[in-house]
Amino acid sequence: MNNALRGLFLAGFLSATSLFQAAAQGPAPTETKEAAYTRTITERAAKIVDKIDGLKAKDSVQVRDLIADQYRALNDIYEQQKTRKAALKAQPQTEQTKAELAKVETETTAALDKLHPQYLKKLSRRLTPAQIDQVKDGMTYGVLPITMTAYNDMLPNLTEAQRTQMMAWLTEAREHAMDGGTSEQKHAWFGKYKGRINNYLSAAGIDMNQAGKDWQARVAARKAADTSH
Repeated sequence: MNNALRGLFLAGFLSATSLFQAAAQGPAPTETKEAAYTRTITERAAKIVDKIDGLKAKDSVQVRDLIADQYRALNDIYEQQKTRKAALKAQPQTEQTKAELAKVETETTAALDKLHPQYLKKLSRRLTPAQIDQVKDGMTYGVLPITMTAYNDMLPNLTEAQRTQMMAWLTEAREHAMDGGTSEQKHAWFGKYKGRINNYLSAAGIDMNQAGKDWQARVAARKAADTSH
C-alpha cells in the first residue's frame, strides 16, 4: 500500500472510530433536577461568602456549604408544608381539616425555630459575629442596611434612641426573613417591621408622608446635580 492510500485508510479508520465512540457514548446526559438545585444553592451561597470580610481561605468552602445546606433544609421544610397543605385542601373543608391546616402552620414554624439556632451555632464555629451578620444580610438581600441608610437619609434629625429602636426592629425582621422560603416571604417580614417603625415615628410627631415626599425631592435634586456635571 503506497503512502497516499495508507493515509486515506488511516483517516477513514480514525473517522469511523470517532463516530463509533460518539454513538456508544450517546447524547450528554441532561442535568437532573436535584443536580440543578444543588448547583443553584451552592452558587447562591458562594456569592454570599465572597462578600464576607476577612474570611480565611481555608474556611470559605466550609462556610459556603453550611449556607447551601441551610437553603436545602429550609426548602425541605417548606416543601413538606406545601405537600401537606395541598393534601388537606383537596379534602372537603371541615372544622377538622381547618384544624389540621393550622397544625401544619404551627409545626412548620416550630421546625424553623429549631433550625435557626442550630444554623447560627454552626456558623459561629467559623465566623465572627460581624461576619455572621454579613451572612444574614446576604441571605436577605441586604435589606437591613439599605433600609436603615434610607431612613437616616430621609430623616437626618432622628434621635439616637429612635435609631437604636429602629435598628433593633430591623434586626429582628432579618432574623425572621433569613428563614423565608421565597424572596416574597423575606421582603414581607421587613415590610411588617417597617410598618411598625413608621407607626413609631408617626407617634413621635413625624409626618411620614411629608417626610417621604421631601426626601424624594432631595434625591431627585441630587441626581439632577450629578448628571449636570
